[in-house]
Amino acid sequence: MRIAKPLLLVTTPLGLLEGFYECYRLAGGLLFLMVAMVGVFAVGIASVVSTVRREGRAVRSGAAGGKEGACSS
Repeated sequence: MRIAKPLLLVTTPLGLLEGFYECYRLAGGLLFLMVAMVGVFAVGIASVVSTVRREGRAVRSGAAGGKEGACSS
């Protein structure tokens, strides 16, 4: 884990950039679709992360009212 996490944090953006370049080189107009697909995926990940953080703060602050398993959605 000590080596894997920094390695993934460096190689993932480099791989995306290389993929964007190859997409532009092979089929220029489809780059828009690829960027849109990656953008939708990023928004989904950001939504999940923000929901988990918000619910974690609610549990830590005691706003759950003693019902740890309850879902507010």
